[in-house]
Amino acid sequence: MKQFIASSLLVTLVAGAAAAPQATAPAEHWQTTWISSPQPVWGESWVLPLGMPTSLRDVTLQQPLRTSLGGERVRLVISNEYSTGPLKVGALAVRATGRGPAVPVRFQGRDAITVAPGARVISDAAPLPLRAGERLETALYLPQTTAVAGFHWNAQDTTRILPGHAIGRRGIAPTQTLTTRAFIAELRVAGTRPPQTVVAIGDSITDGNGSSIGRDQRWPDHLARRLAPQGVAVLNAGIAGNRLLRGGWGDSALARFERDVLRHPGVRAVVVLLGTNDIGFPGSPFAPHEAPASLETLTGAFRQLVEQAHARDVRVIAATVPPFEHALAGTPLQGHYSPQKEALRQALNAWIRKAGAFDGIVDFDAVLRDPTHPSRLDPALDSGDHLHPGDVGYRRMAEAIDLRALLGNTDTEVPKNAR
Repeated sequence: MKQFIASSLLVTLVAGAAAAPQATAPAEHWQTTWISSPQPVWGESWVLPLGMPTSLRDVTLQQPLRTSLGGERVRLVISNEYSTGPLKVGALAVRATGRGPAVPVRFQGRDAITVAPGARVISDAAPLPLRAGERLETALYLPQTTAVAGFHWNAQDTTRILPGHAIGRRGIAPTQTLTTRAFIAELRVAGTRPPQTVVAIGDSITDGNGSSIGRDQRWPDHLARRLAPQGVAVLNAGIAGNRLLRGGWGDSALARFERDVLRHPGVRAVVVLLGTNDIGFPGSPFAPHEAPASLETLTGAFRQLVEQAHARDVRVIAATVPPFEHALAGTPLQGHYSPQKEALRQALNAWIRKAGAFDGIVDFDAVLRDPTHPSRLDPALDSGDHLHPGDVGYRRMAEAIDLRALLGNTDTEVPKNAR
């Protein structure tokens, strides 16, 4: 009898344990934490040098980047956009700058992959715990002759070209250093929170032209530091020379809005800083035979961006266009400014402020202008070319963004030092 009772008790305990709720691991979410918007290469007749070899073979590209949010694992996205031929990747690795060895990044369990013309590929997940704001270094080995068709002209960082398969090898001197980048288009990190993202789309001012190389001083970098405590990533979709309506250095903002802004997971808001080149390019060396833009066409393009964003429940924060009198003066590229262009800039800014077309505005014009000469950048905030801010100017721009208006949630706690 005692044996029967003991056996029955054991069965009951086992059954109860099986019925008890089991602890489950938190769900894993993938967050895009950094992007580099591709643009097509141009020929020798363009007014600016390409800054990138048109062909690469048996070299390793070392390219740095900075996370906006951290995570426990990473994926990299390789882009072969704008190319008409396949891209052969021999190997890829990533390491956190200043700590630990490089971690191999594979594709379906293999080191190598061929990327179809015009396509992107996503890597397997690689174990690499990262912090928000941490600097990384990617190493991409290209074993075969590779035509560079898509790249990013204004990296504001230093890319190193090393001879041969240099992944994991120390002390190899670069054959060339560049301030452009290519092929690495996105970094994604794994975390336990659903993704939350803000995207900045714009031209060279958003891309950080005039900021310190390798110091992450662009205004979206400063915004990322403010939003990291809330678990919100900031992606920089700036392309130098970008315009609302027309291409040139890359696809227009309207043409690339889906690719570079809306398709990312968890996008809550986009900050739009565009119009400088729509106004400044016509009649300049960048577009010498192009007719001037009109206020009607520019405002229509802004409204179309808003329609696309609102269809995805994404907030739109519009930025006023900063002043640019004397832009690039004394260089072969001067011609951005004229009194007529200044009148159009003022009219566009007045419309942005008063039209009620956006979920919020940030008045970068007021932040950056010279109080004694409002058509010029404040000398203390100017990088020196009278078109782009310097490090201090970019920091002021990010500080001017109202985070509550940006995220559209008055219940969200904003740290006092981030407001």
